[in-house]
Formats: sequence, C-alpha cells, structure tokens
Amino acid sequence: MQLYECKRSILKTSYLTDTEKKTACKIAIESGAHFVKTSSGFAACGARINDIKLLSRVAEGRIKIKASGGIKDLETARVMIRAGAARIGTSSGIQIVEELLYGRERLDIEQ
Repeated sequence: MQLYECKRSILKTSYLTDTEKKTACKIAIESGAHFVKTSSGFAACGARINDIKLLSRVAEGRIKIKASGGIKDLETARVMIRAGAARIGTSSGIQIVEELLYGRERLDIEQ
C-alpha cells in the first residue's frame, strides 16, 4: 500500500514583506511542496486576506494555499476560500460547522 505524502511549507506571513512572501512561495513551488501555509498559529497574527490573494496570484494553481490562524467564524472562512485558500486551519472548526448548519446562533450540543 502506498501512502500519500503531503508536503507543506509554513511561511509565517506576518513576519515577511510582500517580496519575501512571493519569494518564499516560489521556493515552496520549486521544492515540490503541495501547500503553502500562512502561519503555524503561534505568530503575532494569523491569516490575512491580502496574503491569501498574493500567494494565490504567485501560485497560479501550481501549489495550494492553507489559510491558518485567526479564522474563528464562517464568514472569515468563506472570505479566505474566495481569496484562494484551498484549506482552512482553525481551532474553531466545530463552531464554524455549527454556524454553517444552524445559522449564527450556536447549537448547544449538551442539552
């Protein structure tokens, strides 16, 4: 059985200039990575819409983008996906799915 290997590069975009982000994305593409990730979740700030758009333009479909950090609600997730993110990294996955399924009011699953 052959396992699928997924390589990703974490760019920590909050610490980089736009020029450095472009260069890092190009290096990730050339290295054979499948994804570039905006953050490890421990940076000063998480994914920003402008970073996703920038990486998407540089990627030109050659690598996928994972928006990580600071994504706490459905609307933010949707904005990131529209901007070019193929994956979302969040610790709020349950809340986002509840919002998708049941609207803005959070479902209380303990009742």
